Amino acid sequence: MKQHTLGGAGGLDVSALCLGVMTFGTAVDEATSFAILDRFTEAGGTFIDTANNYGVWAGGRTGDESERLLGRWLESRRARDRVVLATKAGARAIPARGPSWPANAEGLAAPTVRAALDDSLRRLGTDHVDLYYAHIDDRATPLPETVAVFAELVGQGKAVLAGASNYAVARLRQARDLAAARGLPPYRVLQQRHSYLRPRPAADFGVQEYATDSLLSYVDQAPDLSLVAYSPLLGGSYGRPDRPVPPEYDHSGTTPARTAVASAARDLGVTANQLVLAWMLASRPPVTPVIGVSSLTQLDQALAATTLTLDPTTLHTLNKAR
Repeated sequence: MKQHTLGGAGGLDVSALCLGVMTFGTAVDEATSFAILDRFTEAGGTFIDTANNYGVWAGGRTGDESERLLGRWLESRRARDRVVLATKAGARAIPARGPSWPANAEGLAAPTVRAALDDSLRRLGTDHVDLYYAHIDDRATPLPETVAVFAELVGQGKAVLAGASNYAVARLRQARDLAAARGLPPYRVLQQRHSYLRPRPAADFGVQEYATDSLLSYVDQAPDLSLVAYSPLLGGSYGRPDRPVPPEYDHSGTTPARTAVASAARDLGVTANQLVLAWMLASRPPVTPVIGVSSLTQLDQALAATTLTLDPTTLHTLNKAR
């Protein structure tokens, strides 16, 4: 699989696709999870993404499940040195703060972030992560405090790069400007909701932020900032009749885009999912899609997208239809 660099010069060399393991250890059982991780790395995949709260929404879960499973796989395969490992803090539910999420999220105060990373490292069985994200923006904590603690962890070697997820462009710019003014390592990776289809104007995803045109422009102009996209395939709705397009994306503006995807996929003899992933890999700014799969068949279909090269005419047609 092709490799590229996140975070600009001196950043992280990662595979074209990132494997998201959000459902591993909960919806996806351990044997299947291990098989997917094995196949992904055998195919040249190196970039694996988790968080300290994944799976908590499944009944009776703690949020530890994904990291713990990944830690068991890393140990059993002795794979830590062969992968680029990303995890996150800030969105984990704290029951003592109340029953409602995200009101009870742990947040991004400095002591919380430090403790969260130490807990993640124990679950993952490693002494550092390659990429550590502020998972959701915490406006109750002063931004300088959050920027400083992520820079501190990078300085200590507990994280190679710091990243942000679900940040509006103004807040991301403010955070990076603060780091620059203080001579601190900035957020160099942004993980955001992003796909080929555009959501309706003013779509509300709660704490999730999507990649707006202004954010894409900002990333494109920042040589030390890279975009990683979650939910790139919109839950399979591009190619499965039983998976309707999420309501935030189901509007008249997406009709020509959906038609363009279906037509180009048919002409190229590929699936709509493969076409969308190939478009993202060829887009500007460059995008690293996070794929979430629950079977080897789904993984193999996604991996095939990395060998699909879209010609300029196809790219122009797809971009114009958005």
